[in-house]
Amino acid sequence: MKIRITKKFDFEAGHALYGYDGKCKNLHGHSYKLVVTVIGSPITTPTHVKQGMVIDFGDLKRIVNEQIIQQFDHAMMLNSNTPHIQLLEELKAQGHNVIALPYQPTSENLVADFAKRIKQQLPPEVSLYSVRLHETESSYAEWCADDNE
Repeated sequence: MKIRITKKFDFEAGHALYGYDGKCKNLHGHSYKLVVTVIGSPITTPTHVKQGMVIDFGDLKRIVNEQIIQQFDHAMMLNSNTPHIQLLEELKAQGHNVIALPYQPTSENLVADFAKRIKQQLPPEVSLYSVRLHETESSYAEWCADDNE
């Protein structure tokens, strides 16, 4: 029997899309909503402390907090290829949380990166099913395991 477990997370972050031809080329921020779903079989060992669980929600929360939230919350995300790299370095030197990413910080690229980070930390008996990243209330990108295997 396979069961899916889902946990939601919120974080604030800013970004700018280098070379983009619209408003998102400018520095701006979002109230991101991250929805992580894993799948697995509940533990059936009667003496196991986590009997009946696919994964403890607290363990999933710890993984996502360590791999994503602690790093990206209240950060400014920029493509490391931006010509504004000097500005990025100046902001870092002043103590600002600025992340230079090896990709354009779109929702699509972020959700793929987040999925990779989460997958690497899950116990072997639990699989990542999907990751959804809402950039706004009405816009999101979603990574699904079925589409990526």
